[in-house]
Parts: sequence; structure tokens; C-alpha cells
Amino acid sequence: MQSTQNFKTLISNLSLLKNRKRVALVCPNDSHTEYVINRGLEEGIADFLLCTGGTKADFVCELAEKYPDHVSIHEAENPDAAAALAVQIVREGKADVLMKGTINTDNLLRAVLNKEHGLLEKGRVMTHVTVAQIPSYDKFLVFSDAAVIPRPTEEQFDAILGYVVDVCRNLGKERPNVALIHCTEKVSEKFPHTLSYETLMKKAKEGAYGDVVVDGPMDVKTACDADSGAIKGIASPVVGNADALIFPNIESGNVFYKTITLFGGAETAGMLYGTTAPIVVASRADSGESKFYSLAVACISHK
Repeated sequence: MQSTQNFKTLISNLSLLKNRKRVALVCPNDSHTEYVINRGLEEGIADFLLCTGGTKADFVCELAEKYPDHVSIHEAENPDAAAALAVQIVREGKADVLMKGTINTDNLLRAVLNKEHGLLEKGRVMTHVTVAQIPSYDKFLVFSDAAVIPRPTEEQFDAILGYVVDVCRNLGKERPNVALIHCTEKVSEKFPHTLSYETLMKKAKEGAYGDVVVDGPMDVKTACDADSGAIKGIASPVVGNADALIFPNIESGNVFYKTITLFGGAETAGMLYGTTAPIVVASRADSGESKFYSLAVACISHK
């Protein structure tokens, strides 16, 4: 994958690869999901296995008839059964990505986290990774966790950092700059996550995450604005040039996510990472465009 700075380039690069990913999509009943499927087919980035759960939207049959080589229908009695069926399809290696349609996220995750038949292997950490295109920033900004882990332990921070670096590399950034976020640049026992940050930086210098620069703690402005770092006298390749942000808790990550989309005009893509396949669980409030971008990021993340 060539280095990508925005979603337009990402989609173009994916189309040029001509390597369609197989997407198991649970309960495709709404117009946004219809848009995602049509766009994925038009761009040539995905084939779709549509798992219906008791109801079947008209466009499902129309698409299967129009694109018989790229769309198939898999029927189940209800949404929970559809989720279980989609997870089974992924487990059996017949699909590369799992995606949520109109099914409730909790229902989908019950199937994903099933200890016997789910997609989270024992000992693995599941987190949420967001890729953001912010008009005032000149490249993608990857961050975690805004949706899954309330207050990461040191072990979870270690996994999150590894996943975020992986996503950066999938986007073509060979040596990502990762900022460990806090309200100041001070390490303090009052904020245990800053002690975990010191461990992460030590591991990064020892090569645990490959070729990467990890620094912190620092605030978001310092991480993304060179002038702020210069005024504070902080010298680091990360300052003003962050490719990724690791947040200390779900509150700060989620507030950042909602703020950049509402007030900053950001386009975002998000997925669950750490499972045996990427999982797209876009919010009901997300636009069709945002859901399509999430699918695109999941497609480049599949190994």
C-alpha cells in the first residue's frame, strides 16, 4: 500500500490493488448499508456475504441478482442467528471482514465474544481504532481507544500501541510517530497511565513495535502543533507531527472523537481490532460515507 494521507487516496489505492475482500455483513436493512455495498462494488474493493435475520430489504435481492459473482445471501431466523452465522463464516475462512448493518452492537458482540465460537482468541485484547481525516491536519490521524476499553491496563496499552502502529503501516506510514496523551508532560503516580507510558516508550526503544517513534506524555496540541511544542521547549520527532494518539481512557478518547467530527469537520473510519478479522461496528449516527471509509480501512487491515 502506498502512503495515504486522505480517504480519497486510500480508496483509489485499494481499487488499484484489485484484491477484493470478502465481507460478511449482518442485517443489511438500511439505506446507509445499501450505500456501502453499492460503493464497495463500484470501487471493486469488496464482495459481500449478506446475512439476513428474519427480514430482507428489497435491495438485498436486487443486488444479489445484479451482481451474482460478488453478492450472496445467507438467511437466518433472527438478528442473533444472523450474527452467529456471519461469525461462523469468518471463522471458517470464507470472509475476511465482519461488518454490522442494523443489528444492535451488543447483539453482534455477543457472537464475536462467544468463548467457543467467537473471533477473539484467548489472551488477545480487543480495542477500537479510529482513522481520522481532519481538515486542519495534513495527514491521517489514527487514535485509540474511543469505544471499548474504559481504562487500559499496562498490558492493554501494550496491545493498543501495537495495533495502532499496525494500522499506520497499513496506511503506508513506515515509521509512525505515536504520542501518548495526557493533560501535561509530567509523569506522576497520581496518574498511573503515565507510568505505563514510560514502560511503552522503553519497549519501543528496544524495538518491541518495530521502526516507530513513541513519546509522551504530552497533550494533543503539542502532539499535533509544532508551534506549541516549540513554545514549551519540547524536542521530539513526534511533536507537531503525530501519526497516532494513544488516549489514557475511554472518556478522553470518545470526547476527542465526537469533538473533531462535530466541530472540526473530520471524516472518520473506525473498526474493532485484535480479533481474528477486522470488525466494522459503525454508529447508527454515522453517515454512509463514514461507514464506507470504515469498511475500506478494515479491508486494508486484513492480513
